[in-house]
Amino acid sequence: MTDGQDLHTYLAEYTARSPGDVLVVDQELPGGEDVSALAFGLAARGRDQLIRCPRIAGLGVELVTNVFASRRRIAALLGTGPEGLHGAYQAGARRACPPRVAGDGPVLAEVLAGERADLAAVPMIRHFASDLGRYITSGIVVAEDPDGGAGNLSYHRATPHSTRELALSLHSRGDLWRLLHRARELGRPLPVAMVIGGHPLFMLAASARVGPGVDERDIAGGLFGAPLEVVRTPRHGIRVPATADYVIEGVIDPDDHAPEGPFGEFSGYSSHRSTNNVLRVETICRRDGPLLLDVVAGNSAEHLNLARVPRESEMAEQLTTRFPDVTALHYPNSGTHFHAYVALKGKRAGQARQVMLGLLGWDPYLKTVIAVDDDVDVTDDAAVLWALAAHFQPHRDLFVVGGLPGSPLDPSSGEDGTTSRMGLDATRGPGFEGEPIDLSAAARDRAARLLARLGKD
Repeated sequence: MTDGQDLHTYLAEYTARSPGDVLVVDQELPGGEDVSALAFGLAARGRDQLIRCPRIAGLGVELVTNVFASRRRIAALLGTGPEGLHGAYQAGARRACPPRVAGDGPVLAEVLAGERADLAAVPMIRHFASDLGRYITSGIVVAEDPDGGAGNLSYHRATPHSTRELALSLHSRGDLWRLLHRARELGRPLPVAMVIGGHPLFMLAASARVGPGVDERDIAGGLFGAPLEVVRTPRHGIRVPATADYVIEGVIDPDDHAPEGPFGEFSGYSSHRSTNNVLRVETICRRDGPLLLDVVAGNSAEHLNLARVPRESEMAEQLTTRFPDVTALHYPNSGTHFHAYVALKGKRAGQARQVMLGLLGWDPYLKTVIAVDDDVDVTDDAAVLWALAAHFQPHRDLFVVGGLPGSPLDPSSGEDGTTSRMGLDATRGPGFEGEPIDLSAAARDRAARLLARLGKD
C-alpha cells in the first residue's frame, strides 16, 4: 500500500512542510457551524489556510476542512503553480489508468454489518443554521455499471434520515442518475458505496466532468501517476480507495424517497431543490484512527474550487484548441459557477462573440461570460470590471440566448430548470481608439524603492 495515496500521510507531510498554511484549532469547538464560520472568517480576511480541528464537541474524531480553498495548494498537488493548474490537471487526466485491486486495506480495519451498520458510527456536522441538520459534504458516491461499463464517482450531499438511511440529492442528473434508471429497468436497486476521507487527488478526480464511458477512478490514477489502489466492499464488491477513512455501502432504490434539504449550496442560498433519494445502509467500513474530511459548504472557495478546477481545465483546453487566440480562462468565486472570464488576442470583428458562444454552449452551468483582451488579468474582478466599463457598449457588445437547460440549484432558474445565457464583449475590438495611461520605468522603480524603505520603517 503506497503512502502517496493516503490522506493521513498527505496531512502529516503538508503540516510539517507548510505549517504557516495550516490552521490548527487547539480549543474545543461547540459545533460544526463554528467550523463554517472559521472558514468564512478566514476568507473575509483574505486567508485560505487548511483547517484542522482536533476537538469538536460530540464528534469524537479530528475534522479537517478547507483543503481546496487555495488554488495554489491545489496546483501544488499536481506539481505546479496556479498559472499551470489547467495544463497540469489535463495532463494528469490524460494519463488515466485502471485501478489496482488489493486484497486488504486500511478502510477495512473495521466492518460494521447488519444492525451494527448504524450511521452513529459516521461523524457528521451541521454547516449552517439554515440546514435541515447534519450533512456529509465530502461524500463521493461510487457505483458500478449494471451492464459492465465504466463505473462512476460523483458528489452528493447527504443527511441521516434514520439510523440506517441517508437522504441524498442526485441533483446533478449525471451518470449516477443514468445508472439508477438503468437499475430500475432491470427491476432492482443500485448498489453504491459512499467514500468519505479520500486523498485530495482522488477527490479532485471525482469532480471530473466526463462522459459515461470514462471511470473517474482511472482519472485518479492519472493524477497520482500510478493506479488508484482499491479494495472491494464487503457486500457488493464495489471498488473503493483502500486508504479511505469511511465507506458507507448500501443500495439506492429508485422508488424510495425521503425529505432532504434545505442545505446551503454553492449559490449562496439555502436550497430546497432535491431529488430526495435514499441510500439504505448495509455495511459501514472504517479505518483505525479515522478523521472526518469535510468540505466547507455554501459559496465557499473550497466548495467552488473543488467542483470547478476539473471543469475549468477541460474548458480551457477545449477553448485554446478550437480558438488559439484564447490566452486565459477563469471562473471567479464571485460568480459561483455561473460566471466566466475569458481573455483573448482580439484580431477580428465577432471573434470574442464566437469564443463566448462556444463556452456558453459547452458548460451548462454558465450564465454569463465576459471577454477581455489578453492584457487584462482575468483572476482580478476589478480588472475585468474596468475593461467592461471602458470597452463595452450594451447596444453593440451584448447578446442573450434563452430557453437553455441550466443548473437545478440556480435559485433564479425557472421551474423547468431552464435559464438564459449572456455574453459581454469587453475587448477593445477593431477600430478602438484610446491611449492607455502609463508610468515610466524609472518612476516605477523609484516608487518601489521608496515604498520598500517606508515598509521597513
